[in-house]
Amino acid sequence: MVDMDEVLNIHAAHQGVLDIKSEFDIKTNTDLGEAYTPGVAGLAKLIAANPEKKKLYTMSGKLIPIITDGSAVLGLGNIGPAAGLPIVEGKALIYKNFANVDAIPMALNQVSEDEFVNTVKNMAPSFAGIHLEDIAAPRVFNIEKRLSEELDIPVYHDDQTGTAIVVLAALINAAKVVGKHLSDMNILINGMGAAGVATAKILLAAGAKKLTLVDIHGVVHIDDMRYNEFQRQIAQEVVQTPGSTLDEVIAGQDVFIGLSDANVLTSEQVAQMADQAIVFALANPVPEILPEEAQAGGAAVVATGSSQWPNQVNNVLVFPGLFKGLLATDLKHVDMDLEVNVAQGLADLVQNPKADDIVPGVFSEGVVAAVSQKVVEYAKAQG
Repeated sequence: MVDMDEVLNIHAAHQGVLDIKSEFDIKTNTDLGEAYTPGVAGLAKLIAANPEKKKLYTMSGKLIPIITDGSAVLGLGNIGPAAGLPIVEGKALIYKNFANVDAIPMALNQVSEDEFVNTVKNMAPSFAGIHLEDIAAPRVFNIEKRLSEELDIPVYHDDQTGTAIVVLAALINAAKVVGKHLSDMNILINGMGAAGVATAKILLAAGAKKLTLVDIHGVVHIDDMRYNEFQRQIAQEVVQTPGSTLDEVIAGQDVFIGLSDANVLTSEQVAQMADQAIVFALANPVPEILPEEAQAGGAAVVATGSSQWPNQVNNVLVFPGLFKGLLATDLKHVDMDLEVNVAQGLADLVQNPKADDIVPGVFSEGVVAAVSQKVVEYAKAQG
């Protein structure tokens, strides 16, 4: 377990975990003239004549913001913009340490969808891409869609895309362990926020056919107006197990994917699942069920989102390499075909999957390179 006193000491000692490092030392008047005035006047004129040159001559060509309003943090809920900052600051540190990608943490107030979109659009000239983080559904779906359509730089929502990719990668290998095929398995997703909807979409794209979708009010049905349009729409595209509550639909499921909250699944419910059941309990910091309890119920493969146990299914396996690849290409969008390709690339890194080894470790050699290479290959295939 993490020592909170040590966490507080580290973050307080450095006033966070990030700093700005200069790429050029100013020691003489000549240095000053080249880095600032009068040199930048000529540079500014050049960019004014050709705005695309900013990517070559300023850090805008390599910089991304990680933007949150703290309204939907997995396992924590709506904690607000200020409380969301440590999370995006940590991700910025991971970007730099893992992939040498420059990212800055940014918190926006919980404003209207229009105001959020306009704010990001107005500052977009400073950046090479946009990373959205911990923003509540359903409005985040529209925010991500509008920004993707209205900006000429890639827009990536980690809670959707990153989660979906790593879940698919883990499930590809978990299915190998238990000797089942994705297209044949009954898969239950518990938690149909941004991550749940995106995961359902990528599983369908990868060949899954039987998905049961459960959220706070029970099974998501197309005519249940307690659910938003995005949840109801994905419910139209799947074949669900008949029933209304988690307890009613858990029997016979081959896979439980938890993207919800702590302690919502019991070992007794796991015991009702199919033989060789797979349980992904991905809520943080406390999973939907503890691994030992899932195993006591008969689960053959168990994964969590935490480093405390084997099989950490976490976005950190995806976002550093994904954006490294995006920055190395001219791709403007992260589409479903790219997501599936990246997931397969991650899965392939584990050549002989076992019950306690279905995804590469966070510090495994080659993760960032494999993900970024998949992006580069996909970009080349697109012409």
